[in-house]
Amino acid sequence: MAMTGAHWSGRGRWLIIAGLFGAALVYGDGIITPAISVLSAVEGLNVATEVFKPYTMPIAVLILLALFAAQSRGTATVGRAFGPVMLLWFVTMGLLGAVNIAAHPQVLAALDPIHGIKLLTMHAGLGFTLLGGVFLAVTGGEALYADMGHVGRTPIRLAWYGLVLPALILNYAGQVAHMIAQPDLQANLFFSLAPPWALYPLVVLATLATIIASQAIITGSFSMTRQAMQLGWFPGLWISQTSADQYGQIYVPFVNWTMAALTLVLTASFGSSDRLAGAYGTAVSTTMVLTTFLLVRVMTVRWHWSVLKSLAVAGPLLFVDVAFFGANLLKIAEGGWIPLSFGLLVFLIMTTWHYGVTAIRRRNTAHAESPSEFLHRLEEEKIARVSGTGVFFTRLGKGMPPIIVNHVTQTHSLFETVIALTVSFEAVPRIRQLDRIRSDKLGEGIWHVNVHFGFVEIPDLPTVISQARHEGLPAWERPTYYVERVDAVSRPKRPLLSKWRVALFALMSRNSAHAVDRFRIPISRLVEIGRRIEL
Repeated sequence: MAMTGAHWSGRGRWLIIAGLFGAALVYGDGIITPAISVLSAVEGLNVATEVFKPYTMPIAVLILLALFAAQSRGTATVGRAFGPVMLLWFVTMGLLGAVNIAAHPQVLAALDPIHGIKLLTMHAGLGFTLLGGVFLAVTGGEALYADMGHVGRTPIRLAWYGLVLPALILNYAGQVAHMIAQPDLQANLFFSLAPPWALYPLVVLATLATIIASQAIITGSFSMTRQAMQLGWFPGLWISQTSADQYGQIYVPFVNWTMAALTLVLTASFGSSDRLAGAYGTAVSTTMVLTTFLLVRVMTVRWHWSVLKSLAVAGPLLFVDVAFFGANLLKIAEGGWIPLSFGLLVFLIMTTWHYGVTAIRRRNTAHAESPSEFLHRLEEEKIARVSGTGVFFTRLGKGMPPIIVNHVTQTHSLFETVIALTVSFEAVPRIRQLDRIRSDKLGEGIWHVNVHFGFVEIPDLPTVISQARHEGLPAWERPTYYVERVDAVSRPKRPLLSKWRVALFALMSRNSAHAVDRFRIPISRLVEIGRRIEL
C-alpha cells in the first residue's frame, strides 16, 4: 500500500510542518470545545436557582458522555434537526439582544472600530490583554471556512451576513446594554437577558446548540483522521460508515473515546466555563496564524499572484492573527498549554508514522529484485506455478517486492496469476474512474497493478479488482490476498530513526487496523505475513 506524500525538503518542509501542526491542533481544540460549550449552557440553570449549582459539572459530564456514546449510531437522523435548531438559536439570540438595546441604543456606537483602535493605542498593555478574552467571540469563525468546501461560498455568505453576524452583534450589544442598566449584576450575563419565564427553555435551547457545535468538531476530527490515514500521515484505524448515503457520516472509535476521555477529564477538573476559558483559544489562534501563512503560499503558487499583491491581502489578516495569537499566549499557564500539548502529541504521531512508512519503503526498495532477475530465478530454480491468483500488497511502485520474493523462497511455488498491488491515495478528493487503475505486465502471469483513490474516497478493493479485467488483466475468481505485518526494530548501527520513534512506530504498526477493515477484503481470503525490519 502506498500513500502519496510531499517531499520533506527546503521550503516545502516548513509548509508541511505548518499544515500538519495546524491540523493536529484541531484535535486540541476538539477536546476543549465540547467541554466549555456544554458547561456554559448548563450554567444557565444557576441564574434561575442556586439549587443546581453543585450539579452543574455532573450534568455537563453526563451530557458529554451521552454525546460521545451516541457517535457510533451516526448523526444522519439527528442531523436533520441541526438546521432548524440553529436557526431558532440565532433568532433567539438576536431578539434577546434587540430588546435590551432598545433601552440603551448608544451601545451600537461600539461598532465603530475607532473605539477599539483608541483602546489598543492609548492603553496598549490593557488592550493587548483584553484581546485574549474577546478572542472567545471570534472562535468558531474558522469553522465557516472549514465548511466552505462542503456547502460552497454562497450559502456560507448568506448564512453569515443574513443571520449569524446580525444575531451576534445584537446579542453582544444587548449584553453591554444590560450591563449598563444593571452594573452590579453578578449572574451569567447572557442568560440574564431572558425574562424569568423563558430561562429554562433558553437553557435547553443553548444546550442543544452547544451539542450541535460539539458534534461539528467531533465529526471534523473523524473526517480529518480518515484523510490523514489515506495520505499516509496517520496509522490505520478502524472506521465505521454510519450512513450508506452520506460519505461524511463516519465513526472512528479510537478517536471518539480518546477525545471523550480527555474532554470529560477537562470538564471535571476545571468545573466551570470561566475557569476553562483560560485554556480555550490558544489552539484556534495558532491554527489561524498557520492558515494565513499557508494562504500566502496558495496565493503565490496556485493563484499566481505577485508577492506584493499577496502580502497586501494577507498582511492585514496576519497582523490580526498574530495579535490574537500573542494575547492568547498569556493564557498558557491558565490551561492554554493543554490543547497545544495535545496538538504537539498528535503532530509527533503523524510525523513518526510518515517517517516510519518512508523508511520501510526505502528498505523494501533496497531489497527488491528486478522483474528480469526474479523471472530468471523462477526458471533456474524450477519454481512450480500453482493454480489460483495471489494478490500481494506492496508499497513499491517498481521492482519485484520482497513479500513476493520471500513467498517464493519459503514455499518454492508461485500462483499462476500474481498481482503486485499498490494502493495509492492521492492529494485530490476523488479520482476519475478512467484513472482508477494502472497496470503493467512484468512477466508470464505476473502483473503490477496500481489502484488510485482520492483522499476522501472509501477504498473497496474487491470491487475495483473485479473491474481490472478492463485493463487487460485476465479474469479470476476468489483471489487470495497477502499482507505484510511489519515488526519494526531499531538498527544497532546508524539507525534510520531514533530509538524512541522506532518504538512508537512499532507500537502504532502493531495496533493499526487490518487490511480487512480498511479495504473491505473478505477475511476468509486474507493471509498476513510477519516480517521484522530494522530501521
